[in-house]
Amino acid sequence: MTGKRELILEGLGSRSPQRVYLLMGLDCAHCAGKIEGAVKNLPGVSSVSLDFIARKLRVETESAKQLDELEAEIKRIVNKMEPRVIVAEERDKKDIPAEEHREEKKELIRLFLGTFIYFAAILGDFSLNVELVLFGASYVLIGGEIVLKALRNMARGQVFNENFLMTLATVGAFAIKEHPEAVAVMLFYQIGEFFQDMAVNRSRRSIRALLDIRPDFANLQKGDETLRVSPEEVNIGDIILVKPGEKIPLDGKIIRGQAMLNTALLTGESIPRNVKEGDEVLSGAINTNGILLVEVTKEFGESTVAKILDLVQNASSKKAPTENFITKFARYYTPVVVLTAAAVAVIPPLILRDASFADWFYRALIFLVISCPCALVVSIPLGFFGGIGAASKNGILVKGGNYLEALNHVDTVVFDKTGTLTKGVFRVASLVPKNGLSQEQLLQYAAFALVYSTHPIAKSILEYFGEEIDRQKIDSYEEIAGQGVRAVVGKKVILAGNSKLLESNGILYRQEKIPGTVVHIAVDSKYAGYILISDRLKEDSARALRELRNIGVKRLVMLTGDTEAAAQQVAGELKIDEFYAGLLPHEKVEKMEFIMESKGPGNIIFVGDGINDTPVLARADVGVAMGGLGADAAIEAADVVIMTDEPSKLVTAMKIAKRTRQIVWQNIIFSLGVKIIVLLLGAGGVATMWEAVFADVGVAVIAVLNAMRVMRT
Repeated sequence: MTGKRELILEGLGSRSPQRVYLLMGLDCAHCAGKIEGAVKNLPGVSSVSLDFIARKLRVETESAKQLDELEAEIKRIVNKMEPRVIVAEERDKKDIPAEEHREEKKELIRLFLGTFIYFAAILGDFSLNVELVLFGASYVLIGGEIVLKALRNMARGQVFNENFLMTLATVGAFAIKEHPEAVAVMLFYQIGEFFQDMAVNRSRRSIRALLDIRPDFANLQKGDETLRVSPEEVNIGDIILVKPGEKIPLDGKIIRGQAMLNTALLTGESIPRNVKEGDEVLSGAINTNGILLVEVTKEFGESTVAKILDLVQNASSKKAPTENFITKFARYYTPVVVLTAAAVAVIPPLILRDASFADWFYRALIFLVISCPCALVVSIPLGFFGGIGAASKNGILVKGGNYLEALNHVDTVVFDKTGTLTKGVFRVASLVPKNGLSQEQLLQYAAFALVYSTHPIAKSILEYFGEEIDRQKIDSYEEIAGQGVRAVVGKKVILAGNSKLLESNGILYRQEKIPGTVVHIAVDSKYAGYILISDRLKEDSARALRELRNIGVKRLVMLTGDTEAAAQQVAGELKIDEFYAGLLPHEKVEKMEFIMESKGPGNIIFVGDGINDTPVLARADVGVAMGGLGADAAIEAADVVIMTDEPSKLVTAMKIAKRTRQIVWQNIIFSLGVKIIVLLLGAGGVATMWEAVFADVGVAVIAVLNAMRVMRT
């Protein structure tokens, strides 16, 4: 993942035009892969991802006009691969579930009728011809659709899929007069598919429940009237009313009222948060008691809830290496098994004495039934999707299965200091004047110099000063990047900043190792003293770093723009292996490059929160942003976003990643293991069609149910 997202380093460029289609009724994971591949090959398409779990096809092109031109072609491809699948744009999805439900109902009626006829044929005392008719009728009702799909696909040159395998196996069973077994195989295959679909749909509902944070309406204040409108209709600066029990629909600032907010859906924290007038509130939080008047600060598309929904719902489009491997594996695995089955049917009767063709043909049919790779193709993406959902439930947004898998192989974690390991809430700890100045004079000079600065440290000094500043006295003001400010106040030139500012202006001062953040002040080229600013560690920082070591992280590093002494104090308290202080934003990237050159076989995580951390987040193998108070640019650049601003949530994310990987590999080993055993038993004449059906559909159902355990992490 090195060298990713160069675009972010140039300023977070605009996205390509894209459109999302819902493929309602898509239940074949193998077919989903084929649809994705076919759409990817269309001219003008720059990127395609088909999320089988969410049934979403996301298409990106170079221009919006191309999207309109490609729509008919996309629908033709889907109809060719899966004629029953309904294609609609995501915004038109309201009427589709009802139509899908009607199709499911028809299928159940057909399956029930076919089953009734099948058991009548087995239990009744009929002549051979009547039995044949009954078995044939039940076969058509139960498996007719699969046979039709297989024939259609064969006509298009698409041979190796589960429809072809089941058709060949069951028609072969009819040919060797195993009529009951032929129908039974198709029946149990359909029942297995039904349970598999139920399990997948249940997981889809679970994911949707995790994302049930989208507000349905906003109470817009218009004079004395309150209008219930869609959140999309509310503009920045509008006033909305939030009643008890309602979700806050958009990000904003409270202008009247006080309440307790339940933020569990946003942050995973169960303890309600008290908010009052002047506090910022995030969309998706639930107002539990008071009445709030909120001034909207972000449109719905830019609000927290919209970004969370977009991040989680689109996360599975970024596939993990294991998912990509399984997709490629399935592509070659099925043809190999079909050719092996053909060899099992033909070669032994030719070379072995007394070998019966019917017996070996039956064994070959068992091979065909087993060879469908559904268990792997469905359960592996479902496992990663569940892991992303479980992380979301814990207030951690993972932007893709690839990043979730990358969290398994971490040997170095690099932290920003301020706002990440510390609270980023600065307070004046002490005033140390020099050259005959008083503390009051030093503070006044600093306040005048920093009055226009938006830096948190400047704000803390102004808050400590506590008096109104006459800005008319300030003749000029200049911010010097990475150093501080220069202001001319009443013909006095005041410098306020770090040691680099003093050195670049040739000001002599005595260097001291002071634990904390220091703001040096100089007046008319003479050193006037310094102000010591303190910043407290977050409550869980020490525990987070301790637990990171416990789960296998070998190296902990800290990068900061703060002083050497302040960095040394934090590093000592948290037992950090190495730190680099006094860094400008571009120097942080250089240090990250240096750290990456000396890293081990594992990945490097960088954890930060500010705009200045954006380039480093983009450069790391996995960038983790503090999302609660972090800058939008940092959240955009990161691969993982921690909504609670707690460093310990990084440990939670890594534990969820490890559990996800464990369950995914359980499914791979279990699915392949059972298939190989039954294949060998089938070739040896021990296993029958019943074991073959279990090895195919039964294993798929068990693997899907196992994958769903990830969501309960």
